[in-house]
Amino acid sequence: MAELKHPIREAERYLQNARQLLSEKAEKDGDYYNDSKYVKMAGNTAWNGVLVALDAVLGIRSGLKKNQRPEFKDYQAAIAKKDSKMTRPLLWTYESLHKVLGYDGNARYKIVQDSMDQAKLIINWAEKNYQDN
Repeated sequence: MAELKHPIREAERYLQNARQLLSEKAEKDGDYYNDSKYVKMAGNTAWNGVLVALDAVLGIRSGLKKNQRPEFKDYQAAIAKKDSKMTRPLLWTYESLHKVLGYDGNARYKIVQDSMDQAKLIINWAEKNYQDN
């Protein structure tokens, strides 16, 4: 039987994979990355890492049916109950990683780096609030 991975380490691994995609595939040129395909992939990968961390702390999936996915509003409501100061960082992270990078492929280096830093902030918050069961 496969050993279960610590969810916060797994979230950090997603973020590391996103950064690796950017450094190895997206080809930074000045203030921009050249290949938006890899920016999109990195944004989605980092966002999935944030979700792994949030799932470990907020327990959103436990209240859902077997094949039901949580919506962003579920994460917003749960994080507001746990720590209302994190609602803005969560919204910004969602919009920057999932929408601006993941969908739009915005290749501006500063936006990409700010987004990755924000993902790290959420994962660090999750680590501080995580309790091994």
